[in-house]
Amino acid sequence: MQAVPDPVFPHLVWLRPGMADTTRPPALSDIAFFRGAAAESLTKLSAAARWRTVEPGQVVVDEDEPSTDIFFVAAGAVRVQLRAASGREVLLNEFGPGEFFGELAAIDGAPRAANVSAVTRSRLCIIPAQAFLDFVFANPAACHALLRTLASKLRLQTERTLEREALPVRLRLFSELLRLSRPRTGAPGERVVSPPPPHHELAARIGARREVVSRELSEMTREGWLARDRRAIRILRVAEIQSLVAAELRAPAA
Repeated sequence: MQAVPDPVFPHLVWLRPGMADTTRPPALSDIAFFRGAAAESLTKLSAAARWRTVEPGQVVVDEDEPSTDIFFVAAGAVRVQLRAASGREVLLNEFGPGEFFGELAAIDGAPRAANVSAVTRSRLCIIPAQAFLDFVFANPAACHALLRTLASKLRLQTERTLEREALPVRLRLFSELLRLSRPRTGAPGERVVSPPPPHHELAARIGARREVVSRELSEMTREGWLARDRRAIRILRVAEIQSLVAAELRAPAA
């Protein structure tokens, strides 16, 4: 039996009894944010970092928790969401390999603003706030990368806030599907979302009820905007959808 790389964590391999352990510990240099940093500064930061594996559905950070560590996703994916007292959830974002979360608490020391849980089996690098800030202040490239990421996250939340206030459910759903999509190979003008998100997840993303999202998806498919199966959602009329969303956002208030 050969050693087989772990499909989630490529640094790990499954070994048969008696086989020598050829694994190596994870390293900060494997994470895009830290690539190019001086070896000396990475060595110092590595001494403060710790690594954690979480399983699907496991809570990583709870809303209002007082911790201030910053988390980097080395493998897998996590989901950031808010939960109202009524039980309704609003999905704010998802982060995958190379991305990070928890930077707000690391910067201002305030309690956590949202709940974070694992979507898939994930490997996380956890760094104490002060160690991370010391590294950022000493490395201009890392400081710039942090600022760019903060700006990107703020821009996304601004877009979603505007859409929730200005767009009907159908156009909010169109807009979110476009964000989740990628170009469809061999079909210019089309995009694809694969695998298709569950309806309750799409509802949480756009601030709508699951049954409303299910109805809209059925109607959008029947009208020829989408094609759906168990493997994917194909967005067929991308340019028209983009025009509809843009026109609604530009329309004067009634």
